[in-house]
Order: sequence, then structure tokens, then C-alpha cells
Amino acid sequence: MKKQASKRISFPDWRQNHLGRLLGQSMRRFDERVYDLMSHDVRVPLALSNLASRGQVSAAHIHMTRHLPLEGAQLTQLAFSAGMSKQAMAELVEQCEAWGLVFKERDAGDQRAKKIRFTELGISWLRAFELAVTQAEQEFKLEVGLEVATVITLGLEVYADSQRNKLNGF
Repeated sequence: MKKQASKRISFPDWRQNHLGRLLGQSMRRFDERVYDLMSHDVRVPLALSNLASRGQVSAAHIHMTRHLPLEGAQLTQLAFSAGMSKQAMAELVEQCEAWGLVFKERDAGDQRAKKIRFTELGISWLRAFELAVTQAEQEFKLEVGLEVATVITLGLEVYADSQRNKLNGF
């Protein structure tokens, strides 16, 4: 007969209060605020703002937006930069292409490959994204205070850079 786990835990429940969970909750809250701001931005075309307001735009779509260079990129480069599989990125690109945010063209440097680039609408989307992120960051600073926001930002930059340096062999 198996022993049942005690219903009383005599120590703080670390599963609810660890750094990873707090980072995840904070990122979801931040991204949701960005989506909300974009869904109410008059510069975002109505169809796209409706998608954002109905929750059709996900963190993955924003992730693709973050990683696509203005000069464009091949699918494999974009997937690698975003830390996603080529197949998952291909699905995102197809959705974003259907929404009119990106288009594919032959890559001048490699005729076998296609380059993914922003459309004019995609550039408008990117500008609205930038404004929404800027506003969400300002709101964060107001809520936690400038000093705390600065310390958090610096700490996260060091943490992210240390991982990038490991991946790049530094």
C-alpha cells in the first residue's frame, strides 16, 4: 500500500514562489498588456487589432516579430534566432503572411531559398509593437519604481547575456 503524501506542508511551497514562475507570470502579464495596447492602437489596421483583442495574436507571433530583421531572413535563420523549430516557425510565417504582415521572395544570395520580409503593413505593425512595448515598460517602471525597474532590467540583461555567451563559446 502506498503512503499518501501529507496534506500539510510545513515549509513554504516553493513551487508557487520561485524565480522561473515569477518570470513567466511577469512575461505573460507584460505581453497581455502589449496585446491590449496594440488592439486599441488606431495605427494598427482594424483587422489586426481585432485579432489582438480576440486573443488570436499569441506570444509566438510577437516572438516572430521580435526576431525578423528589417532586411529579412530565411526561414531557417529566423527559426534559429527565435529558438523554434523550422516547422513551428513555418506555421507562424504562414499565418503572418495571411494577415499581410510578411511576404516571401527569392533570396538573391541563394536562389533555392526564400527570404521572409515585412510588408508595409508589417512595418506598421512593428511600429505599433514598439510603441506598445515602450508604454508597457513605462507602466512597469511606474508600478515598481524606477530604481527597482533598473535593477531588474540590468539583472535580466546579465542573465540573458551569460546564456548567449555560453552558446557562442565565450
